[in-house]
Amino acid sequence: MLPPGLRLRQAREALGLTYRDVEKASYQIAVNRGRPDFVLHISRLADIENRGVVPSLHKLYSLATILHLDPMEISGWYEAPFRQTFHDSAAFPPVRTSLSSFPVPPPPSEHSENASAGNDTALMSRQDSAVIPMPRLDPQSSAKHRYGYVGLSDRRMMPLLRPGSTVLIDTTVHEIEDSDWSNEYDRPMYFVELRNGYRCGWFQKNKSTLIMQPHTLSRCAPEAWRTPDEAEIVGKVIGIVSYLGEPWTYRPVTVPEGLSCWSRKAL
Repeated sequence: MLPPGLRLRQAREALGLTYRDVEKASYQIAVNRGRPDFVLHISRLADIENRGVVPSLHKLYSLATILHLDPMEISGWYEAPFRQTFHDSAAFPPVRTSLSSFPVPPPPSEHSENASAGNDTALMSRQDSAVIPMPRLDPQSSAKHRYGYVGLSDRRMMPLLRPGSTVLIDTTVHEIEDSDWSNEYDRPMYFVELRNGYRCGWFQKNKSTLIMQPHTLSRCAPEAWRTPDEAEIVGKVIGIVSYLGEPWTYRPVTVPEGLSCWSRKAL
């Protein structure tokens, strides 16, 4: 594999750009962005291409812009693959329930040899295992989906939804469907944003009050908020990936038990 500096030099030469052309263009970027960090002096560009110097974030931005390259791809050349941060972050589940800032990656093609969702039970390849297996989505509508994480300290929906689980959210659904279900497995779950955090689980609406009903076995107290001032529905949960064993069996002391006064809120 070619070193990053050589790849950048080849990209520059393929566009017919000289060091001075790149420097001049970087000055314009610095003016537009209002930061001198975007400037790529000729000496610095030579060091990046020929001496293995790693560009800073601002200079990487200038290089990607001027050379018409994908900055995520460039980061991979330097063995800092920003594209993989979403998958790697699955190994570090947060303590509190949170909404992922990363969009849902495009689903595998139906004609893909390594398509993760098939009609038959199968073992995924190592390459496929880097992708969280979720329901097959229409590529045209993938922008409406988000990932959420159930925090390690959030056992409100135990044992149905374990702490540390990853959920797939349809962000186009903002109304509570409190009918057409006959058991706890059919009852829809929702992801809700609060002023100081998130909740994931069963909800019901009573006029302007949004009520979360934890699973009975969780021994957590129900909670209630006014909408939209205190709580907003992010979307409906349409997929869940959960894990067995540690650390999901972790039982924190920060979530209070259910009390006779059910309106007391869990932390």
